[in-house]
Amino acid sequence: MDSSLTNLLLFNNTVQPELMRSVHVYRGECDGEETEVEREFVFSETAPYVEMQATPIFTLLKSFACRQVSQGDKNGVWLCAFAFHACNSPQFSHIPSLLLLTRNPKLHAIPNLLNDLQIIYKLNPKEEHSEIQDDSTMDKAKGNNNECQPVKKVSLVFEQDLNYLPYEKEESELLDDGTDFESSSGFVEKKKRAPSYHVAKITLSDLVKYFDMPIAEAAKKLHVGLTVLKRKCREFGIPRWPHRKIKSLESLIQNLQEEAKHQEMENKAAAMAALRRQKMLESEKENIEKMPFMDIRTETKRLRQDIFKRRHRARVVEKQNSAVAST
Repeated sequence: MDSSLTNLLLFNNTVQPELMRSVHVYRGECDGEETEVEREFVFSETAPYVEMQATPIFTLLKSFACRQVSQGDKNGVWLCAFAFHACNSPQFSHIPSLLLLTRNPKLHAIPNLLNDLQIIYKLNPKEEHSEIQDDSTMDKAKGNNNECQPVKKVSLVFEQDLNYLPYEKEESELLDDGTDFESSSGFVEKKKRAPSYHVAKITLSDLVKYFDMPIAEAAKKLHVGLTVLKRKCREFGIPRWPHRKIKSLESLIQNLQEEAKHQEMENKAAAMAALRRQKMLESEKENIEKMPFMDIRTETKRLRQDIFKRRHRARVVEKQNSAVAST
């Protein structure tokens, strides 16, 4: 093998329990360098499991240290359901039945996760069959109470079975965001909830397309509720919808374009300086679209303040001139 598995973390989304994220760390056999790979899956009840196109969330966080994460730790809306560390002793505490191939054949549909789980199974082959053995032990204990006591079965307990969607099929047509509206019959009804599979398919690249519009309009374009979109933003590490930042940069770019045209004939040096600033702002706008959690640079904020002051002075002078002209 060219690389070996050193760490595997599996996170469950507490808002949408059918969503799972995994972080795989591989060490190269030759150079010893470690590579982190982040993946996202949909563990659906009624359909085969699917691996989605994942945009990194955990691996982009500076505070995220893979080796320090343990089972039960929480990061935002993500709860660590399983943690494997090859260097630790023990390497893992317990494999949930959801991740056991003997209990969950649907894992065959996501080989990227299954292959690494099978490596862990080999490290402790008893773990994969432990629950089945526990069941048989319990049966024997019940049949002969005089010889031995029943064996207690220890397993990881989730608030909800991750094999199941957070809502039943009928409930998926219920309201999103709790917004009511009055129907023609006079009864207060509720908006339909966006299907879970539709929400799961929304990626960061889908959100980027609508960064130039207010979040309410973006939610309509994506056919989801406002609350659902905000939750999706938190999943991707976006604390605030970047519409205002992008619009502010676009306004500054337009002002610099006008300034460059105005200075082109009178002062070429000033025109060139305005063009250089314009290119810097365009580059900053592209970076914010790619990484919307970034803030506007301090230089850009100062430039924005200078433009506001110039506009204010120009308005004051214009009012004074109009007052003198009227007298």
